[in-house]
Amino acid sequence: MNTSILNTEMQEFINSHLNSDVMALLLKGMSFPSVEAKEVIEQIEAKKRCEKKLPTWFSCKKIYYPSKLNIEQTSSEVTAKYKASLISGVSIIDLTGGFGVDCSYFSKVFKTATHCEINENLSKIVTHNYKQLGIDNIDFQNIDGIDYLKASEKQFNWIYIDPSRRHDSKGKVFFLKDCLPNVPEHIDLLFAHSKNIMIKTSPLLDLSVGINELKHVKTIHIVAVNNEVKELLWVLENNFKGDISIETVNIKKEAKVSFSFSIANEKKSESKYHTPLTYLYEPNSAILKAGAFHSISNQLNVYKLHKHSHLYTSHSLIDFPGRSFKIESMALYNKKELKKLGISKANITVRNFPETVQQIRKKFNVRDGGELYLFFTTDMDDNKIILVTSKLD
Repeated sequence: MNTSILNTEMQEFINSHLNSDVMALLLKGMSFPSVEAKEVIEQIEAKKRCEKKLPTWFSCKKIYYPSKLNIEQTSSEVTAKYKASLISGVSIIDLTGGFGVDCSYFSKVFKTATHCEINENLSKIVTHNYKQLGIDNIDFQNIDGIDYLKASEKQFNWIYIDPSRRHDSKGKVFFLKDCLPNVPEHIDLLFAHSKNIMIKTSPLLDLSVGINELKHVKTIHIVAVNNEVKELLWVLENNFKGDISIETVNIKKEAKVSFSFSIANEKKSESKYHTPLTYLYEPNSAILKAGAFHSISNQLNVYKLHKHSHLYTSHSLIDFPGRSFKIESMALYNKKELKKLGISKANITVRNFPETVQQIRKKFNVRDGGELYLFFTTDMDDNKIILVTSKLD
């Protein structure tokens, strides 16, 4: 950590070049006596990435930024705030502290928080930044979180851990045992220090794989932001043996859209099926990741078009956790029928359909955009159909 970067002159230079071409800056050359050009570029690139992802850090003076890779890997403020809304207590330990975004939000709902970070430079950066942010209830530990627990007798209300995939695991099926730290290997150690554990994983982790690897999973939160699944949160409670609940949330600027169900109910439920009615619904990405296909049909009293289509329909309009459409017309899928519709521009979605959007556009010369939304899918009688719809939300 080069503290010369925090000098007023350097901070002014960084702030005035956030939208500059960094390659042009390097070619032009920079002359600062105690800061290398590479360090300046690193600060510019990392800070720029924080403008929307970490607005509190971005707007705070004299924040020191790590590499842009650390910024890419850290939670956003939106998802960190959501995590902190789920838990509270006297003490929490973050075993994989990183840039400290999650821990900063935990500090608002816990009396004390312990931030473990094995990288000495990153630990110093977070310590400095928390002072700038006015966060003063953090115990910083420059140590591997698992090693810290092994040497400690402390008890915590919660343990939080965000394991990262090992570099040599790329291309393999995603297992928690392939991550650092290896949570399944150390699960008994974690429970020896807390009754409650929260684990953050990538959306790539299959739910059934995670459940099989872990002990005492109580709840899984599937967190999407603007319909993009960002992370899975696994809440474990020591000795919990009940049914696992799934909480899906799509965080949008105007509201949070939630849908909950249990794995047991989903397994024993059956969807109701029908041909397309007046309205069409497409579940949001969090629900699709969760696999809540029967629960959606049963809880919201909507019909599924086909077992594998994951599109729903109803006579009356309902408040649906996803996109809602009015069905204007329907046709069987063939060139003659599509030509009859006379559509040259539309938004296209395919669900349980043998052709891609690109193939359909090329085949029927349909440009992207406009007010119409075409769904190419399969109905309950295995007919390939086109639904012409208008968006309602």
